[in-house]
Amino acid sequence: MTVAVPSSAGALTTRWRRTAGTVSGGLMRVLLRGAGGAVAAVAVARLHDAHDPGVLCLLRRFTGIPCPACGSTTVFIEAGHGNWAAALAANPVTVVAALALLLAPLGPGRWWWELSNKRRNAVIGAALLLAWTWQLNRLGISRP
Repeated sequence: MTVAVPSSAGALTTRWRRTAGTVSGGLMRVLLRGAGGAVAAVAVARLHDAHDPGVLCLLRRFTGIPCPACGSTTVFIEAGHGNWAAALAANPVTVVAALALLLAPLGPGRWWWELSNKRRNAVIGAALLLAWTWQLNRLGISRP
């Protein structure tokens, strides 16, 4: 069974696909991703202001040891408040990953998928190790 798509929606879909590899299409995708991320960050910040749930990471809650992703929610809360330095300090690896996802339509996305699986896994592993080292130092776990 096929569903009839209104002609205006079909035209937009066709135009969206046709502009996928162009500079203007890439800029439009970056703009839409940035707007979506900004709306999400502000929404998370407002929700956090209304109700602070405390520590969300189960590993940190039960053991006191942060995971590599600890601070990622704080990144978006601080970005939603406009505190860019605090967002960067919470987890710089998350900030770099978010920027890479934001800018992927302009070229970094192609670079990522051209890497072999072994190289991608190595980059992800190094990023997780760096993030975990950052969190252990930030939260004072690595200090005597």
